[in-house]
Parts: sequence; C-alpha cells; structure tokens
Amino acid sequence: MRWLLLASVLCGSALGQERERSYNVLFIISDDLTATALSCYGNEVCETPNIDALAARGVRFTRAYCQGTYCGPSRASFLTGYYPHAIRMLGYKSPRPKIGDRATWPEHFKNAGYYTARVSKIFHMGVPGGIEKGSDGADDPRSWTERFNCQGPEWKAPGAGETLEGNPDGKKSVVGGNTFVVVQADGDDLVHSDGKAAAKACELIAKHKDERFFLGVGFVRPHVPFVAPRPYYDPFPFEESELPPKVKGDWDDIPKAGINYKTSKNMKMDVVRQKKAVAGYYASVAFMDAQVGKVLTALREAELDDETIVIFTSDHGYHLGEHDFWAKVSLHEESAAVPLIISVPGKDPAVCNSFVELLDLYPTLASLCGLEVPDRLQGEDVSRMLDDPRHTVREAAFCVNGKGFLLREDDWAYIQYAEDGSKGAELFDMNKDPMQYTNLAQEPKYREVVEGFRAKLAAKLKDVRENDLD
Repeated sequence: MRWLLLASVLCGSALGQERERSYNVLFIISDDLTATALSCYGNEVCETPNIDALAARGVRFTRAYCQGTYCGPSRASFLTGYYPHAIRMLGYKSPRPKIGDRATWPEHFKNAGYYTARVSKIFHMGVPGGIEKGSDGADDPRSWTERFNCQGPEWKAPGAGETLEGNPDGKKSVVGGNTFVVVQADGDDLVHSDGKAAAKACELIAKHKDERFFLGVGFVRPHVPFVAPRPYYDPFPFEESELPPKVKGDWDDIPKAGINYKTSKNMKMDVVRQKKAVAGYYASVAFMDAQVGKVLTALREAELDDETIVIFTSDHGYHLGEHDFWAKVSLHEESAAVPLIISVPGKDPAVCNSFVELLDLYPTLASLCGLEVPDRLQGEDVSRMLDDPRHTVREAAFCVNGKGFLLREDDWAYIQYAEDGSKGAELFDMNKDPMQYTNLAQEPKYREVVEGFRAKLAAKLKDVRENDLD
C-alpha cells in the first residue's frame, strides 16, 4: 500500500511538473509586414508601441527568415513543418492533400488536448477577396476546434480613397483586387476585418481562460489595400514620407528573373504616389499594432500572462521602394526577412542575432509546451536561444520564391535563379553592402564563393527533398 501511495505521489509530482511546462500559445501573424516598419526594429517614423511592449518582455530575433516570399508557400511551410519544395507547395492551395494524416502545427496541439482556434487569416486566404467574402480560403479544418472569419469592406470602405498603381494621370477610380490602393476610412476599428479579429480574439481568451488553448490570430494589414480608419493616417502626411535612396543603374547587375513583379516603373507610380504608398503602409501598420494591443490587454486582464507563450511575426517581408521594388516575392532582404518576437513566461528579454526560420516555430513551441516533437519536422528546435541568445542552430537561412533560391549566411547572401543557375545569380557581401546594391556573382574574384554556394544549394535541395511526401 505504501508503494502504491509513493507511486501515486511521484506520478502526481511528475504530472505537476508537466503541467508547469504546459503553456497556452497565442500566435499573432501580420500579413505582408516588413520588420523595418516597426519601431522596435528601428523605424523612427512608424510607432508600434504594442508590438514594442511585447518585444520588451520577449526575445526579438533580428535574423528571422520566411521559407517562401509570398503567402501561400510561406504559411503552408511553417504550419506543416516542411519546406515548400518538400510538399511541393508553391501555390495557394491547402497543403492537406500533400501531407495526408500528418498533423499540422495547431493540429498537433489539438491532438494533445488543446482548444485550438483560428481567427481570420492563418493558412492562406485571399486579400482582399477572401476578406470581402468572409470565406475560409485555403484553410485546414482539421487543425482547429473552431474557426472564425472576419469579413470587412476592404477597398469599398467609405472614406477618402485613391488608386496608386497604374493610375499615372489620377483619373482611375478606387479599384479592388491585389493592388495599391489607399483608403482613409470613415468609422472605427470594428468596421474592418482586423478590428473584428481583435474583438473575437479577446472574446475567446476570456471564454477559454480556464483551459489550455492554441489561438491563432491573423491580421491582414498591412497587406494591400492600405485601408485604415482615418485617425491612423494622421501621423503620416504623405508629403513627409521618405523614400529609400535611388541608385543609378541599380538594376544593371540584377538578372531579369530578379527584377521584382511590382516596381515603380511597371506600377506607373511617380514619386508622389510612392510617398502615398509609404504613408498608407505605415497607417495600416499602426492600425494593426493597435489591434495587437487589444489582444495583449485581454490576455493580461484574463491573468494569463504567466501561462501564455506569445509569438508575433509575419508571413514574409515587404519592399517599400528599395531598388524601386514594391511588395513581396523578391529574395532580397526586405522581402525574405521577417519580424519575429517570442515571449515565454519567466524568460528574460533579449535580442537574438542568430539565424532562425519560420519553419522552426512548430518544433520549438511543441518543445516549450512539453509536447512530443515529431522527428519528421524539417525545422529546428530553437528554444535554447530563448535562454541564451548567442546560441546558434543554423549556419544559414533558406528561402524560395518559385523562381529562385536564397541562402543567407553571416557574411553573404546568395540568390540563384533556377536550380541549375541558368537564369542568373546574385551574390552580396552583407558586411560591406547590407543594402545589396552590388551583385558580385559575375566578378572573377568571387568565382570560388559562387561555386561554393552552388554546391551548398544543391546539397540543401537534396536534403529538403529527402522528406518529399510522395
């Protein structure tokens, strides 16, 4: 009997320790957000006090990279735990047919007894189209206990609107679609999808505070159209917008495949419209930051700060006129790098300069919450970085865009278009040329460096495809 009692006590103690390791997960993701638009990453114009407050209590990663520089492959990658080429996900469909019965990141938590909920865009969802319809997009129903879409008017919102793209004479009316439009909207935050998403997230936190939850909250701003309530535009008069330096001949050494799909030239945006785009982007970021603040306040009011891991990130970065590029897709730093903040109760705030990939979120959060970490995952558990920000698990970050591949190391950024390099390459010395103005790939002096990267890329792709799900 004493042995049974002792066993019971020991078992109870073990369970208690396991419960101590168990946390809620609040995963907040912004859409099309460049880290350089956040004040905690050094922006001196666009203030983001709520995201800054999270960074002040968490670990802010300065070299986090997405695995795909547009929404579909990026989200499918970190949510399934596989690189885009392993699941052949370079489009915008659900990854479920490819992964079969393998659990996604939120599904893994659901299978462990967590209440899992999606609010708005976590898997791919068309913006603005899917938001206007309030549809599920390419969502994965198996991943969630409950799902909530947040319909919004997008470019149709009442207010002062203007089409910036393809409108050189200013005569085009405000148009829909995935295009550069600014709208200083009438009404309050709750008119819009992100305002509704924040309200729903706050409601769910209060409702499920007594059970373990994995809550994914997707904000669609600052994805175009740049729609935000009028007060968020007030701090950003477009006349005061600063554009990145224009370097004569900047495109001369970039392969044709490396010229981004949206440029000042093909969008027919003059300097005035470029400045309006920056102002609209910042207004959208400020609006999104305010919604983040509401969700974090709800967490605090539910007295869950000490029980909840909070992650903030974006699906990829964004160009705001660098190299005369706009939007995402390119493999340059502005598009491939992402903001990433992870706040774990009891861990000291820090800044980590080691490489991490969004693919690392699945194994890392499973580990932190005491769940099994599936061996099949292609990401790395980087949880040790949260205690020792000098710790490293990667020598390089890997990213794709459907046309090419990026290997980003400490000293170099190497971009290769086509697996055989037949569509060109780019090599940048990131110490001397952090803005990536001078492509060294064709310089005889750097031939060995390029050949070394070609070999590394071939090995990386072979490794990625070893877990191909066919």
